[in-house]
Amino acid sequence: MTSKVILVTGGSGLLGKAVQHVVNSEQLKNVDETWIFLSSKDLDLTNLSATDEYFRDTRPTSVIHLAAKVGGLFDNIGCNVEFFNQNMHINMNVLQCSHKYDVQKVVSCLSTAVFPATAPIPVDESMLHASPPNDFHFGYSYAKRMVDVMNQAYKRQYGRQFTSAIPCNIFGPHDNFAIDKCHVLPSLIHKTYLAKRDGTPLVVLGSGKGLRQFIYSLDLARLFVWVLRNYEEINPIILSVGEADEISIKDAVDVIVETMDFRGPVQYDTSFTDGHMKKTASNKKLMAMVPDFKFTPFKRAMKETVDWFIDNYDSIRK
Repeated sequence: MTSKVILVTGGSGLLGKAVQHVVNSEQLKNVDETWIFLSSKDLDLTNLSATDEYFRDTRPTSVIHLAAKVGGLFDNIGCNVEFFNQNMHINMNVLQCSHKYDVQKVVSCLSTAVFPATAPIPVDESMLHASPPNDFHFGYSYAKRMVDVMNQAYKRQYGRQFTSAIPCNIFGPHDNFAIDKCHVLPSLIHKTYLAKRDGTPLVVLGSGKGLRQFIYSLDLARLFVWVLRNYEEINPIILSVGEADEISIKDAVDVIVETMDFRGPVQYDTSFTDGHMKKTASNKKLMAMVPDFKFTPFKRAMKETVDWFIDNYDSIRK
């Protein structure tokens, strides 16, 4: 009989699927753990009574909390109320039920969007609440910041081991590829696919000059499992590639174009905002704890993602 039951919310999403993949691998499989991957189709986490009933019935001993309302820059700009409200309900319900049913450890997923818009670069964990986040996505950002506030409160009042991890931009198989509602890389992959199919130019919103750190979902999944099993702090930890691995949106476009063998014109529409031009996150704390961790090279990770996208085009979220 297994001794640990680990619940993963957002279990059918980009990172949830990656966690499912890595915990079934020979390297990370643990026979003392039973993993449950929960999707939004299984349960509405904004509903407290339904969430309470689910926790009562499954009795997880640990939770990796990935479920969230997420979207790209332009989706966030127009829907700050919805992003704030839905994420606050989800996060409050998960932590409240985790406390009520004596979950021993919760690892919640935040985002580099939580960091102050005016923070010095690179940002680190100590800057989380220093000043307001970027005005474009303040609803989402404040809801995510409140997870850390709740973690600290549950620790002080009840001694709970609730913590959080802050990844940089994630990409990989099982992403949401809906062009107007997804993040930059899946949007660019889908746009390039359509431009190649239809014989049209590839139009990129913005100048392409903005710099970003991108982490492959399978790498991030391995790090989340490490956090669950080994990280003992309540304060969050940034899970990111290093500053030297930061690339421009244009560089990412070039890799996607090469990977998909797109030979048409690429046009940059500079009437659209670039968002942050640079929002580098420091992975110094992470590397001090796991100095031998190896990240998948961007080109290889992109090829695996594009291959999966093409193979599964008829059934993906788009």
